[in-house]
Amino acid sequence: MKLRIALQKQGKLAEGSVALLRKCGIGISNGHGKLKAEAADFPLEMFFLRDDDIPQYVADGVADIGVVGENILAEYPRPVDQVERLGFGNCRLSIAIPKPDEYVSVESLRGKRIATSYPRVLRAFLDRNRVAAEIHEISGSVEIAPSIGLADAVCDLVSSGSTLFSNGLREVETVMRSEAILIARRDIRNGSAALFDDLRFRIKSVLAAGGNKYILLNTPEEKLKEISGLLPGIKSPTVMPLAEPGWVSLHSVVEEREVWSVVDRLKQAGAEGILILSIDQMIS
Repeated sequence: MKLRIALQKQGKLAEGSVALLRKCGIGISNGHGKLKAEAADFPLEMFFLRDDDIPQYVADGVADIGVVGENILAEYPRPVDQVERLGFGNCRLSIAIPKPDEYVSVESLRGKRIATSYPRVLRAFLDRNRVAAEIHEISGSVEIAPSIGLADAVCDLVSSGSTLFSNGLREVETVMRSEAILIARRDIRNGSAALFDDLRFRIKSVLAAGGNKYILLNTPEEKLKEISGLLPGIKSPTVMPLAEPGWVSLHSVVEEREVWSVVDRLKQAGAEGILILSIDQMIS
C-alpha cells in the first residue's frame, strides 16, 4: 500500500513541496523530466503534474492527496478537501494598470478590458463589486497585454511586483491572496487514510517548528527566576547545571516573531552565551 501525492512538476511550489517532504524525513529523487517516482523512507508514490491538473487528479482518485496553490483551486474548483495551509508559495492575484492611468476605486475598472489567466476568480471579484468589465482570457505573458493594445488592465499573480514594474504597470486591487495548500480526495480510507494521517502528522510538526526558534543561554543561578520569567516557552524552560559553580543553562522554545525582543530583555537581565537555533520538527 502506498499513498499517492500529486505535486507541481516545476516552479516555486514544486521546490517548496520537495523541501517540505524532505523535512518530513522523506527522500525524493524524481530525476530530470520524470513524471512519476517513489519516495525513500516512506510508502509514497509521487506524480509530477501541471499545477492546474492537480485538483482533478485528486478529485478523480488518481492521487490521494496533492499540493496546489489556493489560486489554482479557486480557478479550477473540484470536490476535494482542503486539509492544511502549508506556509509557502505566498503570492497574490492582483489587478494592475499602466502607471500613467488614473485610478480612484474599483469603479475605475467599469467598461475596461482586463487580460487574465484567471477568468473565474476575476469574474467573481467583479461581480462582488458590481463592476461590469470585459475579461480577455489569455495564457502566459499577461503583463504585455496593455502595451500591445490587447487590454486596459491585467489580473495576474504577483510575488514581488518586479515583473509588473518592469512592464510599466502598477497594482491597484488585490483580488485574492494565495499560498500552497494540502488537498485530499474525499473518499480516502483504509490503508491510504492511515498513511495520510502519518504524513499529515509529520507535516504539522514541521509547520509548528517553522514558526519557532530554540533558544539556549547561560545565567547565574541568582538570576534564574528573573530570566526564566522572560522566556515565553511552551512550558517552563529546561534548566541544566554548568561545570562552573553558580551557573546554569536554560533551554526553551520561543515564537520566531518574539525572538529579538526576548533576546534584548535577556541581555539586559544578565544572560550570556545566547544561542538561537532553527527547529526542523516540533512534536506536541
